[in-house]
Amino acid sequence: MRRILSSIDLGTNSIKLVVAEIVKDKLNILCAISEETKGIKQGLIDNFENVVYSINKTLKKAEELLGLKIKKIVASIPEYDLKFIEGSGTNTITSDDKIVTKSDLNRILQTNVYNKIDENHELITVIPICYELDDKVVANPVGMEGEILKLKSIIVTAPKKNTYDFIKAIEKCNLEIVDIMLGGIADYSLFENEFLKENNGVIINIGAGKTTLSCFTKGKLTNNKILIHAGDSVDNDISFMYKTKRSDSKKLKERYALASKTLANPKEVTSLINKLGEKVEINQYELTQIVEARLSDILNNAKSEINYLTKKEISYIIVTGGLTEIKDFNILAERIFGKNITFGNVNIIGARDNKYSTAIGMIKCFNNKLNLKDKDFSIFDDDEIDTLSSTDKRINVASDSILGKVFGYFFDN
Repeated sequence: MRRILSSIDLGTNSIKLVVAEIVKDKLNILCAISEETKGIKQGLIDNFENVVYSINKTLKKAEELLGLKIKKIVASIPEYDLKFIEGSGTNTITSDDKIVTKSDLNRILQTNVYNKIDENHELITVIPICYELDDKVVANPVGMEGEILKLKSIIVTAPKKNTYDFIKAIEKCNLEIVDIMLGGIADYSLFENEFLKENNGVIINIGAGKTTLSCFTKGKLTNNKILIHAGDSVDNDISFMYKTKRSDSKKLKERYALASKTLANPKEVTSLINKLGEKVEINQYELTQIVEARLSDILNNAKSEINYLTKKEISYIIVTGGLTEIKDFNILAERIFGKNITFGNVNIIGARDNKYSTAIGMIKCFNNKLNLKDKDFSIFDDDEIDTLSSTDKRINVASDSILGKVFGYFFDN
């Protein structure tokens, strides 16, 4: 089975939907769609019907590009008010041969969460910290012989309302959610390497409606924080100063402003008509001063919060998200955090934009789970792939669509 996966990231200003094929653990982007969101405010749903409309619009656009109907998806959920709970448990291996199986792992995970979750919260994930088999620490006990299995873990839960609102909106669009995921874990999965696995650090994702800080200890999510100031705050400042419409403010931020006035040109001027019907001339240097002031505030707040989130020594800080696409963002970020900051740039053909970091990270994380469980999975079933491979009974895939070319190359020759 060809492994083709899809993910959806519901943001305040845009929905990101990505479809990718996994070949030898390398992602080949088949479709990356970013469509305007309606009905989400600071990462939470405030108008259910508008969100459903936005998802359907994004889904339709993706399906028209692919030429195939998307039925299954991995989805991110809001990261507000997460609870991080220490879990522990002990189980006896009951099989005659005393060999630990995946069923034993599932049982001890259930033991870890028993009576640990508030009635208003939903279990999101259990992060294993340390397995012990007969008092010997092991990385993965499956296949090993022993009698007593212990597990220490971090249990992550989220408010039911926040989680269920997102799930209901996605399922309303006839999508089956195959996994739910936290954005911070997805971002980590995208940038994961051996250094991150062995050290402690923070990933900062700056979107439109919120800034998310995720703390990791040797690859394990241990804490998080949501800050409400993000890209929308920059738009608001521009609108306030120039009396421009929000849509024009966003364009000025993305296409004309710089993140640092170091290289801003005081002689470069653009003009537009503001909300008052007046023609306004906007100097790049002055505009950049406004943008830089707000971005500095966002980054300095993030820097301060990190000190409260973890007492461990920080070896890395990765910053990503759509707002980091503003030109010269690296100059400002390095001034505030120092030269050791890393920029989580998404540099995958078909989705070269940092706003896709969570959506692509979800696919990579889910693929890792499939590999760990030694399972095959694809959003397209065998019949659809067989149809695509047949020249006599082809599904309606446009010859110039991305998947038309991909499957045509592999199956038609």
